[in-house]
Amino acid sequence: MYEKSLETLRRQKLVPVVKLERVQDALPLGETLCEAGLPIAEVTFRTDAAQEAIEKLTKEFPGMTVGAGTVVNKEQAKRAFAAGAQFLVSPGVNREVIEYALGQNCPVYPGTCTPSEIMTALEYGLPVVKFFPANQYGGLKTIQALGSVFSQLQFMPTGGIHAGNLLEYLEDPRVIACGGSWMVKDSLIRQGDFQRVGQLTREAVKLIQEQNGK
Repeated sequence: MYEKSLETLRRQKLVPVVKLERVQDALPLGETLCEAGLPIAEVTFRTDAAQEAIEKLTKEFPGMTVGAGTVVNKEQAKRAFAAGAQFLVSPGVNREVIEYALGQNCPVYPGTCTPSEIMTALEYGLPVVKFFPANQYGGLKTIQALGSVFSQLQFMPTGGIHAGNLLEYLEDPRVIACGGSWMVKDSLIRQGDFQRVGQLTREAVKLIQEQNGK
């Protein structure tokens, strides 16, 4: 399951980080992302709607990769996995979350920004870690510095990623994918402006495809 998740990250290059305040927004969002060519989402566990939203997305869009983000404890990890989450992302390193996910054969990407946190992740043999908050902790320069020491690891930077710096991150082989929310802004979802979400997502997908020479 881990290799499948890693392959998805390598292929998509961008993971929409989504905050859903209403369950009814899940299906139009899933449809929009899939139609725009980016069938993947990290639904953050920052709202009461997250668990049910993940359930709906995984049921209605079987070709979509749906994960849970902002998982900060084992109880949330259990709920996310029960809802059908195909990967877990946490803002920091939590051993209980990591151990639960690995016990369920569920890919987990803990947030790191220091060598010590990365070394904790490496204790579990994790091949990829989230780098968060990327912009505030030095961005690509810090990833490159860390990557020179931890060459066996790849990073998924999240935080401050946007259309203007996305390709710069993705050009570095240490970066497997980026997490971003500019195309799925809370305000756009609250307003039901999925047309704009689709437009921004298609633009991001086009950037990635052009970089890949497709």
